[in-house]
Amino acid sequence: MKKLIFSGFMATALFFTVAVKAQSNIPDAVKAALTKAYPTVKSIHWDEENGNYEAGFKANGKEMSVLLDAKGSILETETAISVKELPSGVSSYLKSKFGEGYKISESAMIVKANGHKTFEAEVKGKDYLFDTAGKFIKSVKE
Repeated sequence: MKKLIFSGFMATALFFTVAVKAQSNIPDAVKAALTKAYPTVKSIHWDEENGNYEAGFKANGKEMSVLLDAKGSILETETAISVKELPSGVSSYLKSKFGEGYKISESAMIVKANGHKTFEAEVKGKDYLFDTAGKFIKSVKE
């Protein structure tokens, strides 16, 4: 029993050590830019993504992520939305591709720095991207 408790303690300590290390690799300019844009956000999960930094958090009751470059410029935001908030063409496209029984596991609105919006629907582990009219753009494997 002592070995089990000790193993659990060590696993937890390792998890927090890795999490703290990941937080410390984020440039100050990136953290400052996020704090300026989202001053009320408390709990942030950071990831490095192709030389950029992704901050995941909850704001106004919705899951969000913000992608920033190393200088702290916001490249895009992604906000979780309900399936009902997707443009109407999305369901038509997905129904034609998968039939009546498909299920959207996640949906989001993505806004690039220039204001360009796209919508994302995840079906069977793949992201399907659509424009604001619901026209299919492309699919991306997670």
